[in-house]
Amino acid sequence: MTSTPQSAPPAAAENGSTDNEVESLRRQVHELQLKLKQKENDSLIAPYSRSYNRTLISTIVEAADGGVHAVGQTLTIGGWVKTGREAGGGKWVFLEVNDGTTFLSLQAVVPLEVAEAAGGFSSLTPSGTSVLLEGHLAETPAGTKQKVELKAAKVVHVGTCDNSAGNYALAKKKMSMEFLRGLMHLRPRTNTIGAVARIRNALSWATHDFFQSHGFLYLHTPLITTSDCEGAGEMFQVTTLLSKAEEATAEAPVSASEIADLEEQVSEQGTVVSQVKEEFKADKQSKELQKRQSAEINQLQKLKGALDTLKARADMQKRTVGGILRTPEGKIDYTQDFFEKPSYLTVSGQLNAEYYACALSNVYTFGPTFRAENSNTTRHLAEFWMIEPELAFADLEDDMNCAEDYVRHCCKVLLETCQTDLGFITKMVDKEAMDRLRKVASTPFERCTYTRAIELLEEAVKGGKKFEFPVEWGIDLASEHERYLTEEIFKRPTIVYNYPKGIKAFYMRLNDDGKTVAAMDVLVPGVGELIGGSQREERLEVLNARLKEAGMPLEPYSGYLDLRKYGTVPHAGFGLGFERLVLFATGVDNIREAIPFPRWPGHADF
Repeated sequence: MTSTPQSAPPAAAENGSTDNEVESLRRQVHELQLKLKQKENDSLIAPYSRSYNRTLISTIVEAADGGVHAVGQTLTIGGWVKTGREAGGGKWVFLEVNDGTTFLSLQAVVPLEVAEAAGGFSSLTPSGTSVLLEGHLAETPAGTKQKVELKAAKVVHVGTCDNSAGNYALAKKKMSMEFLRGLMHLRPRTNTIGAVARIRNALSWATHDFFQSHGFLYLHTPLITTSDCEGAGEMFQVTTLLSKAEEATAEAPVSASEIADLEEQVSEQGTVVSQVKEEFKADKQSKELQKRQSAEINQLQKLKGALDTLKARADMQKRTVGGILRTPEGKIDYTQDFFEKPSYLTVSGQLNAEYYACALSNVYTFGPTFRAENSNTTRHLAEFWMIEPELAFADLEDDMNCAEDYVRHCCKVLLETCQTDLGFITKMVDKEAMDRLRKVASTPFERCTYTRAIELLEEAVKGGKKFEFPVEWGIDLASEHERYLTEEIFKRPTIVYNYPKGIKAFYMRLNDDGKTVAAMDVLVPGVGELIGGSQREERLEVLNARLKEAGMPLEPYSGYLDLRKYGTVPHAGFGLGFERLVLFATGVDNIREAIPFPRWPGHADF
């Protein structure tokens, strides 16, 4: 009897299948873990520095856990050495590396054998040296200031900073801001200027964020203009006449004898032509005389043309002073200039913004403006940035509300995004900086008429307060008056409104009293005036009268006047000097530190 083969027990078959599934799942989990690890590493790499796999220091030290989440990962950091020191009896070196993305630096530990491959400790430790270091992130011992440090395994790049002769200026321990203004290409590496630059960047972002989120259109206005928005006349002129003047001085002057000689030649040639004409008249059949007459007349015309050209040159030279052509009345002849009329660098984009606001509703500008004011104060620049919103179908109340909301938004953004920089500023520059921002961000602004403000200042004077500039109705408030109002009387940001028309620009709407205009200034502690704005004059006849009253020509403002002819609309706006906002936020003493490359009288370097 033949036996039948026995099949494997069902349970054994099932177990084998389960084992295979488990093994497959383990492989999948392992692959996913590898992918996760790769994704984590990729997320730390700066998107446009992938060729070096570089991680920005800010993504490590400003993480909520101080970078602990990345411990054990292999990273590459690049930056500039703030300080470097040997330790462990010469076995390693500590480098404080900063890449500018944050105020905080990251400590890197470089062993001797790693450093020797890049020139040794002496090539890595000098302040200012640039390094690109690869290594793994490790936790620091408990109680250490930072939670992580980089254990360097490779020096990818070194940009040496030779200070052997003491010629690297930033190696000095103490440097004044005035000294650093002579090193504008290097001063961003200092703590203060670096912090101010990041705060300025945050304020720029906050500006666009505020206006974009409130339905404003960002408008680029021209830098070259033929009109003076403020009517102050302190403008930089744009001209090509100076280069033409250089060319003109190389031209030989026309002498009176040259003109006399040519006039004599014309006279003599005229006599010759008369004689030939008489001869031809007597013998009109002569082809030779006809040909000669034509030739002599042509010669006379050439001589007359040369004489006219010479006289015109002589007239131009007579009217040219310093190489620049004048009109018969003695004024500069701008028809010879590039734009054929006097042109300037703009002091404001407001008029252009109004053109667009009267078609597209709310707009704002954010760009450079210029003022040729020969001032060396700590509050003035020749080139500065202005933020100028214009609001259609808006009055002074709307304008004040917008200005207040904007300033408070900027303060909130700084408090949310610039804690480390503000911490340094508060500790080293202005101990009130952080509290000032918090107060402005959380406190409604005081509102006060100009007349009431004058009354309060007069009361302060009666009480013994001394001001450098006298107080009376009709004055333009000085910085000391503005700061006293906001810092001592109201102790909060203050909006003063309804100013005397005599101290404000022609375009501000005249109030019903005929003496004041619907203008407002936002005053803040530490600075004084931060914003100036108004409801714009939308009535054509009133605007015409204001221009004539100010003695300003109507022709450059023809387009501005047209807005009042064709669909005029009540509208308002304001201007904010961006550097003053930076000044307010940081408390730096001089506005020249609030802009990367300041321009002031006698200084336009870098």
